[in-house]
Amino acid sequence: MAQDAIADQVVRFLDHLTVERGAAPNTVTSYRRDLQRYSSYLGARGIHELTEVTEDDVREFLIELRRGDPDAGVVALADSSIARTLVATRRFHKFAAEEGIVAVDVAHGVRPPRAARRLPKSLPVDEVLAILEAASSGDHPRALRDRALLELLYSCGARISEATSLDVDDIDLEHRAVLLRGKGGKQRLVPVGGPAAAAVDAYLVRGRPALVSRAQAALFLNARGGRLSRQSAWQVLVTAAERAGLDKAVSPHTLRHSFATHLLDGGADVRVVQELLGHASVTTTQVYTLVTVNTMREVYSTAHPRAR
Repeated sequence: MAQDAIADQVVRFLDHLTVERGAAPNTVTSYRRDLQRYSSYLGARGIHELTEVTEDDVREFLIELRRGDPDAGVVALADSSIARTLVATRRFHKFAAEEGIVAVDVAHGVRPPRAARRLPKSLPVDEVLAILEAASSGDHPRALRDRALLELLYSCGARISEATSLDVDDIDLEHRAVLLRGKGGKQRLVPVGGPAAAAVDAYLVRGRPALVSRAQAALFLNARGGRLSRQSAWQVLVTAAERAGLDKAVSPHTLRHSFATHLLDGGADVRVVQELLGHASVTTTQVYTLVTVNTMREVYSTAHPRAR
């Protein structure tokens, strides 16, 4: 059959990878799977020779991989899998051109699809408040520290590394401001909300003195009197979320995302939020506007009588 010509060329290419390139067995197996899918796609379009393939055919192949076919039980591939398949396809076409099987490498200009833009996960205000409340369990020094840490993370939108690297002198409770050191050594002065300032003050007065065992500049201390680690700070949040009864995964970045989303929901300008988050570009911050637009769309579709 004519269609076997492409299959034979795939076998020839895989032999080339194995013998001449010394490719790992797993790589060859992966390429074989991807190229079998590609050759089946070409055959279904009536293309039986590589000389008949165009750049548009390669692009359409990627679109089909992303779309899938629910009726035929074909699952859509993730962007990472599509990009991997394209690598195999491009190498195959490059090999065919170098071997003189085709005159032109039609896959040369095809680029992998952009990864889907993942929206940051944020929590509703009531769930954030529940986590903050769950962090408190009396006047125990660590409980005071945990509440102060989580209040500050949510109040300032700080990264976990920024919070754990804080020294006592970095926070000004009188003027309710904190100096955060972000990526690339950049510094920014961020306002501190009233509840967060009160929680930090309570920790400094009644909690930290019981934890500190030697001269230590760090604001947040562990049980041995040293600087609290990022891993331990992460566990503080996870424990509080479990106590609050949340059945979803949370991370310190969840509070940062919630901080940004709640500000924008409240009418804050995106450039102000950019400065508060310490983003170098407003483009990075604008992903949060997609979250709020999605929220508005959901409210509209459920509340407006003519939305559907």
